[in-house]
Amino acid sequence: MNLFDANSIVTDLGLIGILAILFAETGLLVGLAFPGDSLLFIAGIASSATGAALLNGNQLPTITLFICAPIAAIAGSFVGRWFGIKYGRKLFDRPDGRFFTQARVIQTEKWLEKYGIGKALVLARFIPFVRTLINPMIGIINVPLKTFMFWNVIGAIIWTDGILLLGYILGEKIEGSIDKYLLPIIGLIILLSLLPIFLEILRERKRKKL
Repeated sequence: MNLFDANSIVTDLGLIGILAILFAETGLLVGLAFPGDSLLFIAGIASSATGAALLNGNQLPTITLFICAPIAAIAGSFVGRWFGIKYGRKLFDRPDGRFFTQARVIQTEKWLEKYGIGKALVLARFIPFVRTLINPMIGIINVPLKTFMFWNVIGAIIWTDGILLLGYILGEKIEGSIDKYLLPIIGLIILLSLLPIFLEILRERKRKKL
């Protein structure tokens, strides 16, 4: 079993493992290492009728998955916010590690400043590491609970159920082996999720040159 491999999580841990990873990715700094987008996509395939056969018979309960996935992401975000409130800036005062870096903290702060609370919380769901760091950041700057709750719920539902639905639809459509489709599509998902970060880096470099 590999906790950093989406296919392994779905195959070996099933629904409980998926929900635990979604919670950790949005609520704990260790979640920086987890494959949220690809995990949701593969889980969506595994919840489809044909996906069960394609993923070693590991069909997930569709309705339960679509209901519980956003709940896990929402709950994780509240835990992340609580950590920010309780520990403040010292939560981020640590040396760079394999996944946690001060550069990522700075990038998350810029993301929040650029888009504002609502838009940042929704868009952050689709950006690796930002969706983990933004919740304690929200706690640190003391965003009102009602504001956080509203945008947190909206973002969680769009992110989890949106990607799950894409995987589910693909699982219903594909006949035969999914191997030739799975890796390219996951690669595309990862690329698209990282694209806003690359664009922001390019914009920052242009501003420094001016």
